[in-house]
Amino acid sequence: MSTKGKRYVDTAKLVDKAKLYEPEAGLALIAQTAKAKFDETVEIHVRLGVDSRHADQQVRGAVVLPHGTGRTVRTLVLAKGDKAKDAEAAGSDFVGAEDMIAKIQQENWFDYDIIIATQDMMPLISRLGKILGPKGLMPTPKAGTVTNDIGRAVTEAKAGKIEYRLDKTNIIHCRIGKASFEAGKLLENFNTLMGAIIKAKPAAAKGTYIKSCVVASTMGPGIKINTSKL
Repeated sequence: MSTKGKRYVDTAKLVDKAKLYEPEAGLALIAQTAKAKFDETVEIHVRLGVDSRHADQQVRGAVVLPHGTGRTVRTLVLAKGDKAKDAEAAGSDFVGAEDMIAKIQQENWFDYDIIIATQDMMPLISRLGKILGPKGLMPTPKAGTVTNDIGRAVTEAKAGKIEYRLDKTNIIHCRIGKASFEAGKLLENFNTLMGAIIKAKPAAAKGTYIKSCVVASTMGPGIKINTSKL
């Protein structure tokens, strides 16, 4: 058996697979189950009772986690003039316009984590849909990444703003911090994200909205969370 396999088996013994853990207890377990030699990312996987194939049942948005994700976010801002200066002042890693769009098209350049754009740049950026779309990098007003308040958008992205959206299996996958975070900080991030997801419930959704919720570190076992009190 590999070292990784043995480690996983040992940590999995700490988790009762049949149990629904209260959020605080489940997140406190993360520190015990994250045993890799690096600071593992803590992720949440929420299965919703909606059908993402229908436009009126989409769940998508963005929220700023109070304690960030523990990850350094590299921003690319596509803007001109004063808006470009606002981006530079706010500390964006990359700022440009047609030059950056050409770089993405010609070099398949992806040395950034999020793209923020002004509204007037969108006709040009739309040409990149086939490149950015599959990677989830296309700016959208719903996620707050198409905006004329560039300084604020960059600041929020750097502070830990994350986007949440359904995948094809009606599950939302998001990072909510690192295994090294105090359990209380993970809990606050968890509650903030879950609150946003609950608030985003489509009017067309019927029956149970939150079907299941699992948290896990990168290399750790899944921990089922009780969401009935949220």
